[in-house]
Amino acid sequence: MVQCEMCGAETSSPKTIKVEGAKLDVCSNCTDFGTEVRTQDSGSSTSTKYSTGSSGASSGGRSGSGSGSGGASGSSSSSSSGGSRRRRDMFDDMDDIATDYDERIRRAREGKGLSQSDLANELNEKASLIRKLERGDTLPSDQVQSKLERFLDVSLTGEAEAPEDAEWEGGSSTGSYTLGDVVKRKD
Repeated sequence: MVQCEMCGAETSSPKTIKVEGAKLDVCSNCTDFGTEVRTQDSGSSTSTKYSTGSSGASSGGRSGSGSGSGGASGSSSSSSSGGSRRRRDMFDDMDDIATDYDERIRRAREGKGLSQSDLANELNEKASLIRKLERGDTLPSDQVQSKLERFLDVSLTGEAEAPEDAEWEGGSSTGSYTLGDVVKRKD
């Protein structure tokens, strides 16, 4: 028996779904929370409205038009199963911004000997935006992120240098984790 990664229930036949960019093995009750991800070994004889494969999908025109705009990055999402391609997800092309982006911006700015207002003038942005970024109050837009990375010669994507939660203690006695293990409730 496998444990559902969403609700924690025991299931003998988990289904893999994609929820906001994350692939989860869930029970049949939790499949409605995401789109089903088809694997090579699963047959395409039963097609549901949640199927990400292109065979048997009723919205074939919609998924076909989205794959043409991908260009070179569209070829990276093709699977080795031949003609079957999964629908592109908006999270596939996103780079995760580093958790310590605020410190990286501040250190790079101070390394160049600039004040926050000097940096704002160089980037043609408001000084209040630079202050908010360095406090971690707001995330940079894609445009501001590329300006900062170019001018300060720093990368704002990727992981932090010191992984603080590498050894997280929690979860069930089986050693596997569910969403319930990490979610904090607001009761």
